Amino acid sequence: MLAGEYRHSVDAKGRIIMPSKFREELGESFVVTKGFEGCLVAYSNEEWEKFVEKLRTLPENQKNVRRLLRILLSGASTVEVDKQGRLLLPQNLREAANITKEVTIIGVLNKVEIWDSEAWQRYTEDEEGLSLEDAAESIDMLF
Repeated sequence: MLAGEYRHSVDAKGRIIMPSKFREELGESFVVTKGFEGCLVAYSNEEWEKFVEKLRTLPENQKNVRRLLRILLSGASTVEVDKQGRLLLPQNLREAANITKEVTIIGVLNKVEIWDSEAWQRYTEDEEGLSLEDAAESIDMLF
């Protein structure tokens, strides 16, 4: 299971360090694509295949499904971690997530989310958003 939160700088070439705890589960090569709420999402190759199999079951005769597939899959890139634990985030993905100086990398069960640190801070402090308690109450089957 992937969990935890880490901050790292983005170097001049667009590389970030993937925490070793996450590299162990993601592998030396994995898939990064656009995620929800303006972040990027990294999947191990195994988890990516599971995700793609779920996408294959969606009805492509629905416009919203086609749009979702296009957005998720057009941005998908396989990345490799170098000996220093760095990976190059493709420019189109950095731009999609407004990643510039610093990233916050969080583990979310079977995937890793990569956020611009300022965006992550805004997201977690959003007064309009749900508190942890409100979110838990809205998912009553969990607790």
